[in-house]
Amino acid sequence: MSDDDDLFGGTGETRTRLPERDGADGYGGARRPGRRSSSRSLVTVIGVVVLLIAAIAFANRDDSSSDDAGGGAHGNKDTESTPTAPTGEKPVSGKNGGIPAGYAKTEQGAQSAAANYAVALGSAEMFDKSKRDGILKAIMAPSSVPKFKADLDKAYSADFFKNVGLNANGSTPSGYQFVSRTSAIGTRVTDFADGKATVATWCSGLLGLAGERSTKPVTSSWFTITMKLTWTDGDWKITTHTQKDGPAPVPGDDRASGSEEIADAVEGYGGFTYAR
Repeated sequence: MSDDDDLFGGTGETRTRLPERDGADGYGGARRPGRRSSSRSLVTVIGVVVLLIAAIAFANRDDSSSDDAGGGAHGNKDTESTPTAPTGEKPVSGKNGGIPAGYAKTEQGAQSAAANYAVALGSAEMFDKSKRDGILKAIMAPSSVPKFKADLDKAYSADFFKNVGLNANGSTPSGYQFVSRTSAIGTRVTDFADGKATVATWCSGLLGLAGERSTKPVTSSWFTITMKLTWTDGDWKITTHTQKDGPAPVPGDDRASGSEEIADAVEGYGGFTYAR
């Protein structure tokens, strides 16, 4: 999560005309089915059938063709002639410690890495030292890991844990559910050259304790994380990162959900692998 930039074409509208009935309409007049009306109905039916066939074909397509289309506009002739074929670099090829890894050595690859790393850094797992150390090892450049470990060990202190509603050792109080989740809204590249990139990621986050008597309810926040990335051992890794508040939109009129609803949502809705 850091500083800055983020996919099918063609729009159309299908109208379905209900068959006209002989006899009086709603106002007492008589409608007579004409030749033009029948023609239009036939065209509509044919159009709907064509759309259904196309949809079925799309749903049953061989996904293996998607893997081969990673070259996008520079791919093979079949890819170029298919308007719905995926374009751009294949965003990720594997995982490292549960975190997406294997990004392309391109600007869009750097953006994909930054977005997914921001999610990892804002996760509840960061509040557990052993898991935090694993995350840092997966996303940081090796030379940067020791300093980040030391800095974060200080930051995740007993006072900080208590401030967010956790026990002094970072565990969740009985009867509550701790929530810490980050979503990437967008990314932007501010610098890219010689195997190095600076990417800003605009994020929204959730943090707090879900529970009936929680004094630290789950709240939302907006912030921007700027990461400096370097190409190391065939992947993008973080060397440094900074964070600042905002941009934050004007709050809406949404009714705040109860703690149980929030807890159910966090449990029931999984996250995503972000990609450019």
